[in-house]
Amino acid sequence: MKTVLFCGGLGTRIRDYSENIPKPMIPIGDKPILWHLMHYYSEYGHRDFVLCLGYKANVIKEFFLNYRPHIYADCVVSGFGDTVETLGDPQRDWRITMIDTGLWRNIGERLLAVRSHVEGEEMFLANYSDGLSDVDLPAMTEAFKKSGKVACFLAVRPSFSLHLVDMEASGKVNCLKHTQDADLWINGGFFIFRSEIFDYLEDGDELVEAPFRRLIEADQLLAFKHEGFWRPMDTLKDKEVLEDMVEQGSMPWRLGRAGQASAASVSRKAG
Repeated sequence: MKTVLFCGGLGTRIRDYSENIPKPMIPIGDKPILWHLMHYYSEYGHRDFVLCLGYKANVIKEFFLNYRPHIYADCVVSGFGDTVETLGDPQRDWRITMIDTGLWRNIGERLLAVRSHVEGEEMFLANYSDGLSDVDLPAMTEAFKKSGKVACFLAVRPSFSLHLVDMEASGKVNCLKHTQDADLWINGGFFIFRSEIFDYLEDGDELVEAPFRRLIEADQLLAFKHEGFWRPMDTLKDKEVLEDMVEQGSMPWRLGRAGQASAASVSRKAG
């Protein structure tokens, strides 16, 4: 399946970085979060990507046009650089279609802008490109296939730590409940769509607002619950949490990586 990645937003909530580079290119360790996400998909065999570019599109293009795998891996050099052999993880053969979908388009408009690049696909994947997870993608895909629905999104527990207030109109408080103890589920930004999704999208639509309401009315929207690791990168604090995980070698979004328990512990501690 092709994977559509939305890479065009301004990233205003993490402005210290996004004034200079687009949000998907903010580094987690020595690689952009976009690279981590693409590596996650490629480990499941999905290596054909469509990048919806916008803000500072040239930065993302330059990264992939000038990408040199040995910069990020142990390597053996011979002939004073004429031959370079990378060691460790094999480099993935990615096919990357980079489309400038405009600076001010929303997610729904960006998806419509790349419609021709997913034609012929019975199903395709999509993602906001600013969060990581260890969700079992084949299990999610199989559940979606069995459902027969048009769209599926990952439902996760919120990573933020707040107290929810149950109160009456008068202001009388009935109870306070921590977000971690409440039965709250939010959109985690990992999507699977059938080609029919475009029948529910109209010009100007934001993806998860009007189109998803239409899908709900038609009973064509599936939520796949995930209790495991999920972390967005909305703020500098989120970036710091992900950076700490990489430094400790605890990266649950990397298949086969050890230390997932400690990674979950870091995530819970950070709140």
